[in-house]
Amino acid sequence: MNAKNCDFTKLINWSNKNFSHLPWRENRSLYSTWISEVMLQQTTVHTVISRLSPFLKKFPSLEFLSKATDEELLIAWKGLGYYQRAKNLRKAALKITQEYNGNFPETLDGLLTIPGIGPYTSSAIFSIGMNKKALAIDANLERVLSRYYGIKVTKGPKLKEELKNLFVDKAILQNKFMGGWRELNESLMDLGREVCQSKRAHCEICPLHKSCVAKKIGQQLTFPVPDAREKGKKKIFDLDLLRVICFKGNKILCYQKPKGTWLAGQYELPTFQCFSEDKKLQQYEKTMLKAYSKLPSVKTVITKYKIKNYIKETTYDSFKKEFDIRNFLLINYDDALRKLSTASLKVLEKKGEER
Repeated sequence: MNAKNCDFTKLINWSNKNFSHLPWRENRSLYSTWISEVMLQQTTVHTVISRLSPFLKKFPSLEFLSKATDEELLIAWKGLGYYQRAKNLRKAALKITQEYNGNFPETLDGLLTIPGIGPYTSSAIFSIGMNKKALAIDANLERVLSRYYGIKVTKGPKLKEELKNLFVDKAILQNKFMGGWRELNESLMDLGREVCQSKRAHCEICPLHKSCVAKKIGQQLTFPVPDAREKGKKKIFDLDLLRVICFKGNKILCYQKPKGTWLAGQYELPTFQCFSEDKKLQQYEKTMLKAYSKLPSVKTVITKYKIKNYIKETTYDSFKKEFDIRNFLLINYDDALRKLSTASLKVLEKKGEER
């Protein structure tokens, strides 16, 4: 066994020892692998650990998922962000059940015909779900392979293309690995997430350190080459919102987010914009309330906005005098706890702590 093959055997052993307990790796199926891979995009592992099992319990198969309503999907996806992903899951489930007899296509090109499945997800389903030869190149694989093989290419599309070409040309990762392509891809992801990180490389505990080119020359953090465009990263804007808690009996006032807005289809407490550093923002009706900064608040983040949610509690009659009641509806409080956005739930939790 050559040195590099030995390295990757150590890597897979390390991964199996430390991360085989992750819920998407226990009792896995092709369906659950697909769901978990979509959830893990733009979401932390910690968040997905708590969300995957309830989602699979609600939608245990492609057939169940294909019959879901938008509202059911949004509720089940709550807390995972980027809600278009959930809607694409249903579109994909419909296509697979209707056109592929309920079976995933068994080629990379075939997987790419499914709504919401792009190059990364198709490779992840193929390699991790089906245990077939492919590289699911995410930021973690980019970084690990760039450092290990000493590939000095700008991260992002250029590096992805370079790694893809090297893989196809049999210049990297051509040995047979124990466990196959599933375990290799997962172990590389684990290493990039936990050890070979973008701003810190814990080489002393890395199973690949003996043959790593970047480690040998002492330039781990210079691989891969930074993208110059990152210097002009999008600005983060401060946003102050007023969230109003208004009960009438055992019902609470809410509204459903319209199309074209954040979290479209979800429910929120009545929400108004007090201040926005981004003058072009038109997500919420504005309020002229001046003394809102003295109200209790909770912080949330969405896209490029750092939000401070100020909390005001009022009676139904007082609300009617101050705001246009026609834009809102009263729903049972227990239903609200299932339907409300994460930010609205944080507001209710904060108010509950003060009582």
